[in-house]
Amino acid sequence: MTSRFQPPPIIKAAERMAVEIENAVRKFARYHRYQIGSDLRARAQQVFINANNAWRERAEQARWVAVLVRDIDALKQLLQIGKGVGAFASFRQFEMLIRLAEELGMQAGGWRRRLREVSHAQSAQADGVAQRGKKLSTRTALAGANS
Repeated sequence: MTSRFQPPPIIKAAERMAVEIENAVRKFARYHRYQIGSDLRARAQQVFINANNAWRERAEQARWVAVLVRDIDALKQLLQIGKGVGAFASFRQFEMLIRLAEELGMQAGGWRRRLREVSHAQSAQADGVAQRGKKLSTRTALAGANS
């Protein structure tokens, strides 16, 4: 478990992804470097920024994590396009990047599920208290009416 001041592992993974994409794009042919390479770099940087936002903005964490999940999905799509147009120096380079992106996606998806579970548990708890109150009131009202 991470402390309040120690970032979660997804932030380090997002940073590594951004660095690895920077290194890969350097080896792209000129045409790909300024087309798909530019898009990959920008999206990887956005993933890193949004991972930090999701960790720091506790009040809006669910929203930031949802944005992070979408950004990672878009990054994976861009990686597939890069493979399709032959931008990567080798299949091995693409494979390493797509695995990092998959790992990021699993971490972000897990984070989103945990936030949803906490949210559902809190709302169910709040609903349960309200329902119990109604049932007790109803029983009391019925007991009073039957006496």
